[in-house]
Amino acid sequence: MLETENLGKTYPTGDEALCDVSVTIDGREVVAMIGPSGAGKSTFVRCINRLVEPTTGRVLLDDSELTGLDDDELRNARRDIGMVFQEYNLVERLTVMENVLSGRLGYVSNWAALRRNFPPEDVERAYELLDLVGLDGMEDKRVDELSGGQRQRVGIARAVVQEPKIVLADEPTSSLDPETSRDVMELLTDIAVDRDVPVLINIHEVDLAEKYADRILGLHDGELVFDGPAADLTSESKGVIYRGEEPPESATAVGTSEPSGTEPTDHRPEQRPLSAED
Repeated sequence: MLETENLGKTYPTGDEALCDVSVTIDGREVVAMIGPSGAGKSTFVRCINRLVEPTTGRVLLDDSELTGLDDDELRNARRDIGMVFQEYNLVERLTVMENVLSGRLGYVSNWAALRRNFPPEDVERAYELLDLVGLDGMEDKRVDELSGGQRQRVGIARAVVQEPKIVLADEPTSSLDPETSRDVMELLTDIAVDRDVPVLINIHEVDLAEKYADRILGLHDGELVFDGPAADLTSESKGVIYRGEEPPESATAVGTSEPSGTEPTDHRPEQRPLSAED
């Protein structure tokens, strides 16, 4: 379970990117975070694994406080947090398999990592994940030979091979065409359901958030102004999130760190098979 308590971030320029954001994410929830550019979405995601250091508040993963860890402890804790990046963050001169296995670097010695010597069970798990993400048979291709959609699927496989307690996705569809974006969202939904792991997605495309997420978090100027099921995201709610309008009296309350209490449903649409060309 992931919890943030009054999480805040103020940059040295004085810009306040986050203000007292408290949420709880558990189970196999697919949670989409939406909001206008500059609302603090990427900052929030990156504060969770401390790629950005929060100024105030706490981050807890299964009751372990990440905000209080030193560098060595944080390195170990990050094994439990899978990260999917907007710009893929892959080593382009390496193969697909080598990039996926880099998700296991935290589990092997420095010498084994230098030699890319991974246990057979890690290699077997990587092959299974490549099949899952639709890249079966492409393990020996260099990443710089892949399309954007294929690269993002490599990034997803790398995150999942860690066997994380949560997967964070920072704008995973921003550089992709609409069809490939849907494929990526379906894949992240599959992972949440099939691997029983929560997925938090920072995303600009509201239609994708509504279609694939169980729950939506809305940020405006660094403040959490919406927290509720995707079905509760109305036009009035969008006005609060994107234009800073006053919420109607019946709006979903925010500021509580309690989970919704409803079991995430398998609302995946009937899917076409993933193609390696996507």
